[in-house]
Amino acid sequence: MKPFLILQLRPETEASDDEYRAFLSKGGLDEADTHRIRLDQQDLPAGLSLDAYSGVIIGGGPGCVSDPAETKSAVDSRIEAAIFSLMPEITARDFPFLGCCYGIGILAHHLGGEVSKAQYGEAVGAVECQLEPAAAGDPLLAGMPNAFHAFVGHKEAVQHLPDGCVHLMSSASCPFQMIRYGRNVYATQFHPEADSDGFAVRIDIYRNRGYFPPDDADRLKAMCRAETVDQPERILRRFVQHYRQ
Repeated sequence: MKPFLILQLRPETEASDDEYRAFLSKGGLDEADTHRIRLDQQDLPAGLSLDAYSGVIIGGGPGCVSDPAETKSAVDSRIEAAIFSLMPEITARDFPFLGCCYGIGILAHHLGGEVSKAQYGEAVGAVECQLEPAAAGDPLLAGMPNAFHAFVGHKEAVQHLPDGCVHLMSSASCPFQMIRYGRNVYATQFHPEADSDGFAVRIDIYRNRGYFPPDDADRLKAMCRAETVDQPERILRRFVQHYRQ
């Protein structure tokens, strides 16, 4: 089959590798089914053609779309520029796309929506997400329970539904947990690839990145391990199954 293009934004090797393993295991993929690019270390290949891929999956990262340009590191700026360079073609062609966490900010910003820290940031942990009425009939959400827990942790969020998007999922603390543009361009605020062990790894890595007081790390890891979070991965696997060519 054509591989899935997996673009990763995390500059920490342990976090990037753990996320990539999660995409493989939760998505039902082998390494041979993917083309992995760590954008903190690699540029997009010259002449990259979306026609070579079944779809595009973007992982999370510590950067924020809404941060002023002058405060971003050179690596963060280069990562953003690379991703944004693909978005016009992805949205114009309605090309299969799944943006996870950081990816919802990328999609919304590209579409002219407001992404900011004004409201709807969520502390590290699990939140209950609910299906919106528009989720009925969506191929990635068919048969999913009306509510389930998912792992989150983000400083910025989409402030209003961008033009042309369908509102698929929400939570009490963040209204836009999953959106779709056109028929095939998806983004989630939560992490569809994350389980409790993977999120514990990220808590250790990002304990000094402003998501939570560093002394809370052990409490947060215990809290995550006590949660049952097994539904979001079904969305990732369905994306792969639905679009694999």
